Amino acid sequence: MASRALWKGAISFGLVHIPVALHSATSDSGLDFDWLDKRSMDPVGYKRINKITGKEITKENIVKGIAYEKGEGDGQYVVLSDEEIAAAYPKTTQTIEIESFVANTEIPFIYLERPYYIAPINKGKKVYALLRDTLLQTQRVGIARVVIQTKQHLAVLVPSGPGLVLNLLRWGGDIRSWEELDLPAEGAKAAGLSERELAMAKQLVDDMTTTWDPKLFTDSFKEEIMALVERKAKAGKLEKVTQLEASGDSAEGGRGAQILDLTELLQRSLRKGGSVGDDAPTPKTPSTKAAAKKPARPAGKQRAA
Repeated sequence: MASRALWKGAISFGLVHIPVALHSATSDSGLDFDWLDKRSMDPVGYKRINKITGKEITKENIVKGIAYEKGEGDGQYVVLSDEEIAAAYPKTTQTIEIESFVANTEIPFIYLERPYYIAPINKGKKVYALLRDTLLQTQRVGIARVVIQTKQHLAVLVPSGPGLVLNLLRWGGDIRSWEELDLPAEGAKAAGLSERELAMAKQLVDDMTTTWDPKLFTDSFKEEIMALVERKAKAGKLEKVTQLEASGDSAEGGRGAQILDLTELLQRSLRKGGSVGDDAPTPKTPSTKAAAKKPARPAGKQRAA
């Protein structure tokens, strides 16, 4: 079964645009326990409940608020209208805008959040390969911003095997400080470790070292539950549940960017010092206008907060 594109647009670096589509790089293999009414086996939904009165309320009587001050008693909230929230959404440009490049060892694992496969579209294979192989040979990754639906994300473009992966990153402000934890002092001597203890620990690590193979690690809880489901189903212990109609999701995004002469674009980008000027070709989309490009920022070291 072909993978469905979740987003279509273009990667932009310098004056070069690569038409691409994003595909989910993972699948949720967890268990999904549906709520059922045991009297009728009807699906059970979620109600909107007033937490003070315990009464159900309608959607029309719900507003959105941000806590400004929270205390043990009453809190102070700022209420925002749907129009005010919509005005704050970042402008959708259908572009993965690379702002800088950093060494591929510089980003700590703690920042990595969610991976997507990037695939070329609209005859973009050559320029896609150019970016992939350049990152591989320079051992760099691209730091970029992208708007998916209405949410802006920080992301990193990483070459992986034959393709490119876009891994969404957590914002620096979302990473909690180590200072909140009671940790041992850094360094073996400061932590009170002896040479003998370190030698034995290293030997144990060496003995347990192997080649990474994800197939060796499975979800034992899921396997046990699904085996139980299979046994009960074969024994005829099935309940008929009337399914509700679900609306299908439509793929997001539009057409990819147009491709101009690759050598010319690279030369123009180098003359501009890697910046993206007003004369840069912009990706065409059915419903959005391309936003003005920002100059590339110099790469800076990242560190965990």
